[in-house]
Amino acid sequence: MNDLIASNKRRTVFLMFGFVIFLVAVGLAVGTLIGNGVTGTVIALIISAVMAMTSYWRSDKIALAVSRAVPADVNEYRRLHNLVEGLCIAGGLPKPQVYIIHDDAPNAFATGRNPKNAAIAITTGLLNQMNRVELEGVVAHELSHIKNYDILVSTLAVTLVGSIALITDMTLRMMWWNGGRVSRSGDRNDRGNPIAIIGFVLLLVSPIIARAMQAAVSRRRETLADVSAVRMTRYPPGLISALEKLQADHTETHSASMATAHMWIEQPLSGVKDAGRLGVWHKLFNTHPPLSERIALLREM
Repeated sequence: MNDLIASNKRRTVFLMFGFVIFLVAVGLAVGTLIGNGVTGTVIALIISAVMAMTSYWRSDKIALAVSRAVPADVNEYRRLHNLVEGLCIAGGLPKPQVYIIHDDAPNAFATGRNPKNAAIAITTGLLNQMNRVELEGVVAHELSHIKNYDILVSTLAVTLVGSIALITDMTLRMMWWNGGRVSRSGDRNDRGNPIAIIGFVLLLVSPIIARAMQAAVSRRRETLADVSAVRMTRYPPGLISALEKLQADHTETHSASMATAHMWIEQPLSGVKDAGRLGVWHKLFNTHPPLSERIALLREM
């Protein structure tokens, strides 16, 4: 188990490093088109830094508000609070804020910039469908996201995707209004420059590549959270049974959106399948590994 966790963390680091390198490449592409590579790179890094700081401080409040989560009353949800507190003691974590989402779909997510400023949100559908050991497995999964700083990693990945999309959109709009150039002082003949052409193509495909990289990071963190949850509860059948129930349930989580889909324990949106003619593409952009693969991995432990 330790080797699996260490391997997963190393791969996540490599992916994030590749993400940053890719952002720099996009900045250089912009710089090529405006005639100054350094300027383009600096612009890309500044935009990313501003968006990252904003997301770091506000992402938890935004996610809870978008999902229509409300604080879980201690008296009404005593069992849930006791379960969370017990797992936090076992995992050496401060107790996060506990929220309830009134949604029939069984699902849950964690948010917050660090263990001291974290929250978990559980749907009423999950509470109604899971027994104690299954609910314990799900909560342990979400607490593992907090303990492993997955929320920070995911926030950074989403921010990088947003930065690349914003930079690409701004540059293409500037080129459109300036007759194919970003800078009015540019030479129209430069459009035949192979390097400029490569930069333009990179701008077109960069949002797609960035989205695929962000999904890959998310899948790694989900697998790590599953393994860490089993270590916390010391009872793999609990989480396995919970994932099997999630696999059998096809209710769409109405409180979820494309912006928050990567946060939930299971892909919350309907219409996202890994089978069929487009199955390969769906897998490439899916933020969660297939539940069947997650269950099989836990059975091997």
